[in-house]
Amino acid sequence: MKRSALPIAVGLLLSSLPGAARAQESAMLGDAQAGRAFALEVCTPCHVVSSRQLAPSRLAIAPRFDAVANSSGMTATALKAFLLTPHKTMPNLILTPDEAADVVAYILSLQRKP
Repeated sequence: MKRSALPIAVGLLLSSLPGAARAQESAMLGDAQAGRAFALEVCTPCHVVSSRQLAPSRLAIAPRFDAVANSSGMTATALKAFLLTPHKTMPNLILTPDEAADVVAYILSLQRKP
């Protein structure tokens, strides 16, 4: 009887992995409202952060936050890695872990719901 329970237990464990990954991603998120406030203060010279904002005047190459949010396969992990890695087209912003988590939460809040 114990042998027949093992495949079921393994199956249940494996089926829970995607949920566990989503839970881990959710734990990386901060406060979307704080992220929006931070982005409106820091990111608007180059990005359209909010639909109520006019397009930035300096850099047309910086993507809109809603476009970033709706990029194929966008995840909290991908955004956090991007924000914490220097890029030559982006100023060298040094975000605290909480600021990065807040901005990630805000950007992901812009994802279109299916």
